[in-house]
This record gives sequence, structure tokens and C-alpha cells, in this order.
Amino acid sequence: MALPASSGPVPTPPRPSPVRRRAAAAAAATLATAGLVLAGLTGPAQARPADDGPASAARAGAAAPDPDPDLVEAMTRDLGLTTAQAEKRLANEADAADTVAALRTALGDSYAGAHVSGGTAARLTVATTDAKERARITEAGATARLVDRDLGALDRVQKALDRAAGRAAPEGVRVWYVDTRHNDVVVEAADQDAARAFLARADVRGDAVTVRHTDAEPRTFADLRGGDAYYMNGSGRCSIGFSVTRGGGQAGFVTAGHCGTPGTPTSGYNQQAQGSFQGSTFPGRDYAWVATNGNWTPRPLVNGYGMGEVTVAGSTQAPVGASVCRSGSTTGWHCGTVQQHNTSVTYPQGTVSGVTRTNVCAEPGDSGGSFISGDQAQGTTSGGSGDCTSGGTTFFFPVNPALQAYGLTLVTSGGGGPTDPPTDPPTEGTWAIGTQYQVGDQVTYNGATYRCVQAHTAQPGWNPLDAPSLWARA
Repeated sequence: MALPASSGPVPTPPRPSPVRRRAAAAAAATLATAGLVLAGLTGPAQARPADDGPASAARAGAAAPDPDPDLVEAMTRDLGLTTAQAEKRLANEADAADTVAALRTALGDSYAGAHVSGGTAARLTVATTDAKERARITEAGATARLVDRDLGALDRVQKALDRAAGRAAPEGVRVWYVDTRHNDVVVEAADQDAARAFLARADVRGDAVTVRHTDAEPRTFADLRGGDAYYMNGSGRCSIGFSVTRGGGQAGFVTAGHCGTPGTPTSGYNQQAQGSFQGSTFPGRDYAWVATNGNWTPRPLVNGYGMGEVTVAGSTQAPVGASVCRSGSTTGWHCGTVQQHNTSVTYPQGTVSGVTRTNVCAEPGDSGGSFISGDQAQGTTSGGSGDCTSGGTTFFFPVNPALQAYGLTLVTSGGGGPTDPPTDPPTEGTWAIGTQYQVGDQVTYNGATYRCVQAHTAQPGWNPLDAPSLWARA
């Protein structure tokens, strides 16, 4: 797509002060049950919220990570937490992600989503359509909730809406997403008639959908000034997402697809030649990657804009309700919470599906920038509504699908990361989704033995055969 020109000259953004950095922590508890992932909805953060539920037995015994002090400082500013509350929240969120990963596989088709709640994310709620599974959820340390629709049923409604939007962008309909907290699909529209017409075109039943009024007009954040920016073909500019490599040697970064098309040249924050777009998808999805020349060294860091640099240790998806912080070249560093995964949003250029909805603010120029939860990369800024004066909604596209699409490896503090290829779980062996592995652990997978070379929690597609950055033949 053609990018809008910059509205005027842009001064070179200031660079961050030297790093005083840290060791990223791995989550501590390994669960006996196998595999899961979160979904749900939270409202805006409130000042100094109280803990609204006891930590589960499973999470209470987990070793807390060593949190980044600058990340904690940003969370206290934006989430209204004390330092102790922010540190406790990060520890609870890391453990909740592991619990969710385990329960999702264990519950199978009855899984209906999950979310964390409370000022320190002390309560984890997991929904199921099978009353017999409530005991399993409780034993894992979470609160069980019985609902009518499983996550697969809700996803099918979402996909029907996506197909309808693909045929023609729905005028007046802004956003739609699976709301696992309320066990339905929410459609946000400027008027009821537009929403009803969209549902009819998608052939979606009304009892599975809640229509909500919105005056927001989401747009992409691509063309204004920023700090740690890159420039496209001497005109527009966006923000770097995360450092990556491809094929073991080629360095580059992931960013938003609406920032450029394949072949578009880029220059860095210092206006020096940087590289070019190698792949880009927008609309439909919103991801891209830029290959850089030898003058640029990929590092596992996110610019904290006056708060140092945050180290990237992996890309495990954070639960709904978890804290998440964004780095971008216009507004710098801001934090909020994950509201929904698997959201669809209609911009003027078309509909993008599969984004995550947050209450973090952003503005034009922040597009492509990093979303990170704790030390785990989450995605790249896509677009949204509002601004960082009045607040707003911002969507990011998850980083793992971008890595998968282009065969990229995330650069992390451990020296690499999974590319998340779409492979099936093993047919035999001891490797299991949802298990937390430490460096040196050994597993078997389809007749071969592998040794863990980077600590991680196993996700679908990260098996020893297809994730050489995580596993080596023993």
C-alpha cells in the first residue's frame, strides 16, 4: 500500500542511556497436567487496586522472576500499582500463563478461555463447557467457570465475521472479538443497523453476539515523528518491533505490515541506510519483516525511553488481563493490560484479523513498535483509537505468527527463539506441550533424544525437530 508522506521534517530521535541490565527469569513451577492458553476481558486499570482473590496453591509456590526495575516503574505509573504489587503481578502472570498452557490441552474441546484478575493478577479463572472438568481446573489452582460455548464455537463465529469482512469491509463496524469473560463474540459498531447488516451478511446468529456502540475510529500509526524510529523510502516512518534472524545469519526486525511493501528501502533512526522490506501482509494480517545490512546488529532489547532497555527472553503469549507495555517512536513507553486475543478490527484500508486488543495508548508513528509482557515478546503495534493524552485502545499483531510466516527466529537473551512453525504434537516420546524445560533437560521425540538449549515453556509447533533454537540432538 502507498504510505502517507511525513507532515514535516523530523529530528533525529534521542537514543536511550546505557543499559544497566538484568538476567531475565524463567518461570518456576512445572505442572503435572499438560498444555493451555488464555483469553478474556478486563476493564481499565484502577488506581492502587486491592488484591481481589488469593493466589492459587500452584502459583503461591512458584519462584518469582527477577523483574526488570524499569518495567516495574512503568507499571507503577500506568497501572496504579505499588512496586511490590507490580513485582507480585509479574510473578503471578508468568505462573498463570504456564497453568493456562497446561489446562488448555488437558480440557481439549471443552476449553472455553481464561483470564486473570485482581490488582496483582492473583486470581486465574478458566472456563469449560464440561461440568466434570471443574475439579481438574480447581486442582490446578484456578477458579472453574461453567459456560455454554467452548472456545472453538466462539472462534467459528469470529471466522464467519472475518470472511464476511473479507468480501467487503463492513461500513460502520469497527471491531469484533471473542470475549471469553462473557462467553460470546462482541461487535463494536457506530450504529445498530450497520451491525445487524454485518451479522446478516456473515449468517451469524444473534444469541452468540453482543453488539456494543462505539464512536472510536481505529486507524494505523504509521507516519509521524518518533524516537527509536526507522524511515521508509525517505518519507513515512514506523517503529521497530523485535530483532530477528533468518537462516542462521541474515539479521533484521519484525514490524507492522502497513508500514511498507516488499522492496521498500529503510533507513535507521540516524538516517543511515538500513535495509529493505522482504515480506509484508496488510490488510488481512498486519506483519512484515525488514532485512538489515551488516552495519546493524540485532539485539534482544526493547527501548524503554528514559527507563533503560528491557531484555527479551522469549515469546510466550501473556494471559488476558495480564500487564503489557508498548514501546514506540512517537510516545515512547506506556503500559496497560491485555483485553482480548483474536480480535478483528476494520481500518480505512481494510480489516485485520488476529490482533490482540489492549488499553495501552499509542499514536501515529508508534506502528510496528514492541509490545512486551515481562520479558516475553507479545507483538507489534498495529493501530487503534484515542491518544496518550486522553487514553485509548491499541491493537497489536502477535509476534509468533509473523515469525512463522517468514521463517524467522526471535533474537533473545538466550541466543535465539522458536519460529513457531505449524506442526502437530509428537506421536511418541516424552516431549509435551505445556511443560517447562530448563537448559540441559532431555526428552525423546519420535525416536530421537534431544537436549534443551534454551529455557522455555513448550508451545504447539515448538517441538525438538522443528525448533533448533530450543533443542539439540543429544
